[in-house]
Order: sequence, then C-alpha cells, then structure tokens
Amino acid sequence: MSFPIYFGSLLALAVLFIFGIRRREKSLNSQFEKQLKAERQNSALHEQRLQAFLSAMQASPNGVVILDSARRIVWCNQTAARLLGLDAIRDVDQHIAHLVREPQFLEYLAQENFENELRFDNKALQLHPYRRGRALLLVRDVTDVERAEQMRRDFVANVSHEIRTPLTVLSGFIETLQTLELGVDEQKRYLQLMATQSQRLGALVADLLTLSKLDAGAKPTLERVDISELLRQCEYEARTLAKSLKRDIHIQFDVAPHADMLGSTSELQSAFSNLITNSVRYTLTGGSIFVTWRENTLTVTDTGLGIAPEHVPRLTERFYRVDKSRNRSAGETAGTGLGLAIVKHVAQRHGATLEIDSAVGVGSTFRLVF
Repeated sequence: MSFPIYFGSLLALAVLFIFGIRRREKSLNSQFEKQLKAERQNSALHEQRLQAFLSAMQASPNGVVILDSARRIVWCNQTAARLLGLDAIRDVDQHIAHLVREPQFLEYLAQENFENELRFDNKALQLHPYRRGRALLLVRDVTDVERAEQMRRDFVANVSHEIRTPLTVLSGFIETLQTLELGVDEQKRYLQLMATQSQRLGALVADLLTLSKLDAGAKPTLERVDISELLRQCEYEARTLAKSLKRDIHIQFDVAPHADMLGSTSELQSAFSNLITNSVRYTLTGGSIFVTWRENTLTVTDTGLGIAPEHVPRLTERFYRVDKSRNRSAGETAGTGLGLAIVKHVAQRHGATLEIDSAVGVGSTFRLVF
C-alpha cells in the first residue's frame, strides 16, 4: 500500500474516531442533563412536600417543636413559640433546656421514659423520640381542660352539699321519731318538715336530670308550641306556690292570644317555669310579679329582694348563691341553685338570649329574647 493511501486511511480512521468521541460526549452530556433535570425535579418535589408538611404543622392547633439528638431546636411552629415563649427564627439551634427553664420540664427532659405527658402553667407537653435520637415535642394549651375539671370538682362538691343537708335533716327527724314519744301535733310538725326536705331532694334530682339531658347536646325536637297555654300552666304554678308560701303577692300575666313559636315544649316549659317561680320565691308579701309575652320575648318583672350588680354575671352558674341572707328570706322554698343554669341552656339551644336587670330592694327583670 502506497504512503498516500495509507495516510488517507489513517486520516479517515482518525476523523471517525474523533466524531465517535464527540458523539459519545454528546450522548453522555444529554444523559447527564436528563439525570440532572430529573434530580432537580425530584429535589423540587421533596421541597414541596417538606413545605406542605411544615405548613400543616404550622396550622396545627397544638405546638410542635422538632429537636435534634442533642435536644437543640430544629424547627417549631408559631403555637409552640407562643406557648413556650420561643422565637421561631432566632431560637433555632438553641438547646430547649436553655429556653424553657421550668424545673419540672428540665426533670422531664432528663428522664428516659416519656410515656406520660407533663403539665404545668396550663400547658401539657410530651416528648416523642424517633429516628437517631431526634424527638418531637408536642405542646397544647389545657386552660379550658383545667377549667372544666375545676368546674366538675365544684359541681360534685356542690351536689354533695345540697344532698347532704336535707338527708341530715331527714335522718335526724327519723331518729327523733324512733326514739322519743311525741304528741300528735309534734309528729305532724316533724312529718311536715320531713316532707319539705324530701320535696327539696326530689326537686334537686329533677333539675339534675334536666341539666343532664340538656348537656347531652342533641338538638331539641322542634314543634309548634302554644305559648298561651304554656304560660297558663306557669300562672297556675306561680299562684299555687305563692299560696303554699302564704304570701299575698299580686301576680299578673299579659299574653297575646294564640301566641305560639317553634321550639321544644318541655324545654320551654322548664325555662319559663324556672324564671317565674324564682320570682315568686324571692318576692315577699305585698310584692308584685308581672309576666308578659310580646314579639317573641318573655319578660318577668318582680318587686322582690333584688340582686346586687356584682352577682348578676354569675347567676346562671350551677349552684351559685347570691348570699345567705337572700336565701334566708326565701326560707325553705329557696331553689336548688340550678334553675337559671337550666334557663341559660334552654335559651342557647333555642338561639335565644337571657337578659337580667336587678337592683337590691327594688326587684328584678328577666327577659328571654327569641
């Protein structure tokens, strides 16, 4: 083979080799770009998922703090920052023990068993360890829970007190009747007092059952309620109660004929009756009670003992007593302490509001506005 031919062959091979390398480089570059693009898309997807997760944690009603294995803050939401007094940006990488210095929390953080939550200052905290020593600290505000528990304790204590008093009286009278020889008149007096206490117990149980049904939360069954007839029954109860108390009270009802509304007959009966009989109990001889129904509003006005302004906001609390002297004036007929709580519940369930105006020695006005 001559040199030119040989040289030409070599040159052709070299050109083919160079083009092959360039083609391969182009192919590799294309593959690299595709892989890089895929990784960027994958990274963007992970970033989107992370941001979505953090947004969900930010929207959580509970506080969330992410801690590393050394218990330094990696991230926290605004709820946790508010509850623990943290700065969600400035306090990143700070040790949680340097920021939350409550001794109970430091002791809790030092232990190894986190099955139970820790409570202090109306906050509940619990640590949840996970992968590689990291941990999730959950925080929630338990102010409402603590308040509810205190109300439950107060309620149980009040019920116990209200039941214990008539039971003690009944027990004492029964023992007296069993051990002493009494005349007929004395026996009648003791039996009458026992009957009064048993009626008080019965009224308390009835009111507790009513409150229990209202607390159950089921919506009232709506029906067309004949307000005129319902208030006629309340008027009869009021006059009967005044007669049994031996009080000469002027009682006047002014109700539009054929008045009616949608609601629960039994619940409205309970609310109306409680308002009106309360006025009878706390109005003495010579006083007056006026009951009106106009434009879906029940108004009960009396010239009774009246209530000091500082007590008015708490009247609908269960077993709340204004003062001992007022109950002494009402005598044994004082209510169970649950009547206005029942009225409040019924009002809420019917979309109504209870308005109270009162002054000591002047009287009171109660309005149920539907």
